[in-house]
Amino acid sequence: MNFHVQPVSQDWLRQAQAHQNTLTKPPGSLGYLEALGCRLAAIQQTLHPRLGRGAVVVCAADHGVVAEGVSAYPPEVTAQMVQNFQAGGAAINQIARTADAEVWVVDVGVKAPQPLSPGGPGHRVRQGSGNIQKEPAMTLAEAEQAIRVGAEAAKAAIAKGATLLAAGDMGIGNTTASAALTAALLGVQPEAVTGRGTGVDDAQYRRKLEVVRAALLRAEARLGELSNADPLAVLAELGGLEIAAIAGVFLAGAEAGLPLVTDGFPVTTGALLACRMEPRVRGYLFAGHRSVEPGHTRQLEALGLWPILELDLRLGEGTGAVLSFPVLRAAAAVMAGMATFAQAGVSQTGRP
Repeated sequence: MNFHVQPVSQDWLRQAQAHQNTLTKPPGSLGYLEALGCRLAAIQQTLHPRLGRGAVVVCAADHGVVAEGVSAYPPEVTAQMVQNFQAGGAAINQIARTADAEVWVVDVGVKAPQPLSPGGPGHRVRQGSGNIQKEPAMTLAEAEQAIRVGAEAAKAAIAKGATLLAAGDMGIGNTTASAALTAALLGVQPEAVTGRGTGVDDAQYRRKLEVVRAALLRAEARLGELSNADPLAVLAELGGLEIAAIAGVFLAGAEAGLPLVTDGFPVTTGALLACRMEPRVRGYLFAGHRSVEPGHTRQLEALGLWPILELDLRLGEGTGAVLSFPVLRAAAAVMAGMATFAQAGVSQTGRP
């Protein structure tokens, strides 16, 4: 699959950092906000970056692995929550409303009689992924199709005016798939990246770990060393349809040159996958928040991202990503609107 992503200009980043140091404040006094503003300036190739309306593409799919008892919730919740998103009753709908963001819902693989998103049959690749403990999640062709679905949704949001793009997830069982994929891509043990997801008890957590180990062993027998394998093949073995679509959102968003915001564990799994497929995506990524899922910290470390927010969130849906939109807009506004010392006639420090 070919996505033509331009590298973020290091020259523009240096210019932005130099300009940031001329603004009417002690250098570094706005902390991480300054680094965010500089990166936005480099992405947009202007010292006056601007962020308008945002969008979050919420990708939904079911997971066959829920048959192994890895979730505190039954699988039918996926379809029920997709309908809740569409009715405007979920957390992401309320947060998006306050953050000037549009919610796009994509049923890429929900197990329900009829497709649940406006794209209809063109969006849904299949009704749920395979049980990754026992079989591949999907075929290579299905993985590619799911990535294209996410990419097309991102392009539609951008065509409608999105200047800032996030992804969200919905899929009962998807933290199990995310743990398996993350362990495979990063070459770490399951214990390092497997958390309690929707809030499983101790027995369910032990079972979840067993399932992730078994899935990794099964995939390794087919592909060899997973951290060195083709990322698309690893996705087909261990992933979820919504994780594939999320990767597509980030790949298409980077191709369009937009700032991209990650959410929690499953969404950042999609971002990690996108970066393995096209490393230049990394330059466009911002971490909206850090989830309490242990694997999320490992993902952020691997991507070299620092979270904008720390709110102990673990809901998904894109909630943490969209909550960070106002901070990113503020970072752009500071960069674009603050006067320099020379413009304001303000004396600078007497240090040489």
